Amino acid sequence: MKNQLLLFLLITCCTAHAQNPFNDSIALIKRNYINATLGEDEGKRTLLKQLAAIPQEQEVSDQNVIELQQLYPVSSKEIKYLTNTLCAEGSWKDINYKDSKRSGWEPKIHAERILKLAKYYYQKRQQLKPVQISRLTNTIHQAMNFWFKHELICPNWWYNQIGIPRTLGPAFLLFEQEMSEEEKQAAVKVMMNSAFGMTGQNKVWLAGNVLIRALLENDWELTKDAREVITSEITLGQKEGIKADWSFHQHGPQQQFGNYGLSFLCNMSFYSELFAGTSLAFSKEQQKILTSLLLEGYQWIIWRGYWDVNGLNRQLFRNADVDKRFRLFFAAYSLMKSSEPEVADQIKKMILRNSSFSQVPNSFTGNKHFRESDYTVHRTPTWLASVRMASERVIGTELVNEDNLKGYYMADGALYTYVRGDEYHNIFPFWDWRRIPGITTYESNAPIPNPNKTDSRNHSSCVGGVTYQHTGITAMQLKRNKLEANKTWVFTDDYVLCMGSNIHADSTATIMTSIDQRFSKDKVWSEDNKRFFHDNTGYIILQADTCIAVTENKEGQWKDFMGMYKPEMLKNKLFSIYLKHRKDMPASYIYLTLPATTQQKVRDFDSRSVHIIRNDKKAQAAVINDLCYASVYHPTNLLIDNDNPIAISEPGTYIIHIKKKEIVSHESFALQLTNK
Repeated sequence: MKNQLLLFLLITCCTAHAQNPFNDSIALIKRNYINATLGEDEGKRTLLKQLAAIPQEQEVSDQNVIELQQLYPVSSKEIKYLTNTLCAEGSWKDINYKDSKRSGWEPKIHAERILKLAKYYYQKRQQLKPVQISRLTNTIHQAMNFWFKHELICPNWWYNQIGIPRTLGPAFLLFEQEMSEEEKQAAVKVMMNSAFGMTGQNKVWLAGNVLIRALLENDWELTKDAREVITSEITLGQKEGIKADWSFHQHGPQQQFGNYGLSFLCNMSFYSELFAGTSLAFSKEQQKILTSLLLEGYQWIIWRGYWDVNGLNRQLFRNADVDKRFRLFFAAYSLMKSSEPEVADQIKKMILRNSSFSQVPNSFTGNKHFRESDYTVHRTPTWLASVRMASERVIGTELVNEDNLKGYYMADGALYTYVRGDEYHNIFPFWDWRRIPGITTYESNAPIPNPNKTDSRNHSSCVGGVTYQHTGITAMQLKRNKLEANKTWVFTDDYVLCMGSNIHADSTATIMTSIDQRFSKDKVWSEDNKRFFHDNTGYIILQADTCIAVTENKEGQWKDFMGMYKPEMLKNKLFSIYLKHRKDMPASYIYLTLPATTQQKVRDFDSRSVHIIRNDKKAQAAVINDLCYASVYHPTNLLIDNDNPIAISEPGTYIIHIKKKEIVSHESFALQLTNK
């Protein structure tokens, strides 16, 4: 009996000793979770001050912006309002609890208010008077129990399984010590709406919610399981997620920098910070993948505090280009904590360069074609340009939950140029969506097609691009809606050369190519209807049928293309320049876009410095300085400087060094990675 007692005590002691590290780790992870939720970091505090100076959006559906707004400092005035307006049963009268929208679902506001109240309680609990604490905690209890009792359900599964648990979960952790056992069980029930499954960012969201449940239940094994599921997506080569070119795909082979990809990076940086100092910390390889996604992917698409429109995807929300940049920077600060000093310094410089409050000159330059996403970005010290395309491999755009109702043509060769960064900031209500900058399509007053009901694919694999030094060429063979066109963009230090050929359609409708469509900033200068200057940007028409430049007063509303918004007609003035093409034969065009220039430079530009040698059905090619840039769609010969012709047998994009008489950069269209 004595020996049995000793054995029991030994086993008990060993078990307790083995469990202590687990309990300590769970406590540390909880503490890290709370600190990260509250933005308890010096770098983040600086960002929070900048963020607080920007008015919060009142109509929000973008999860990235929702989580950004959750970082705003909570004022005592706001808390007073929430406590004073709470009804006896725990609801607020200004929320429509019967709302059935799939996007911008109103009951989510209730969950967000609970999180605000819980944050304020946690931050101020040592400073408030007992009567204030009592009133605040009673408000939180009432609001939580209202949700527990009514179990509100949204028609969109995402809110039920991801959005609501992701908002309420941190509130439960912040308020855990004040919750009764019955409330804790109800909280766990809310979190059980999330389970392991799905792919890409949805998989990460779900696993993150399971993690919160594990922390609430102090379940170490489930904590480890959740961590493993989360980190399983920190890899390359999957159908959805991080691609080898450091773009991000979700909903099939579709570029999702501004939506799912941003959520992925923000979430993963959060978990990197969360698990730091525990046995569940990310490996060096996992950390390297995340910092590479930031520095080799996302760094390319932000410019002077603004997000490239081509990287917004379907989420064309008000102020999205600013809000997403803020969200990215919070993620960047989290990644800095676990990064090597050299990498952390690169991240810091990226933040400084792209802060709208910074005067640091842009030193991150070059040309990059994201080959798996049909997306090119070109950066110089003074301007940025980007092109977004689609192919048989890559989906151009999507319409989901009434987001992007008019974005059917947004990947048909959209070309944006930026100097300040705000050139297209909140422009979408006023756009003619058939004149998206850079695209070639029909001129029509008919409604914009719905990509879910109309064939939205570009039926060509001839899409790609290559880079040489700081220059590049990108090409797209457009085959869509019985319209065909070859489109090429050559990116140099001073301009973008745009070429179009073999433009024809099985239709009597007029075809047009949009050069630009942006806010009217000043008077438009023109010369012989061939050279134009407006808003720091020049346009030189080298070949075209008819060029039209017009300044128009426009009306529109956000609800027209983002269904979650309330109807509100707005007015503004837009500058638009576009080409109309002949109907009797395949048309073509050649023009230059010169960002960050002056009227005088546009007037004096020597167009003979751009030598066009081909712009036809088989190939498009131009010689600039010592380089020949060529897009080849069918086997052909290129005659450069009356020298011996160069035989090109394989369709693709080429950069040829004339003096060296060799191809210095080449990518076959057939070698573009397949993501069917």
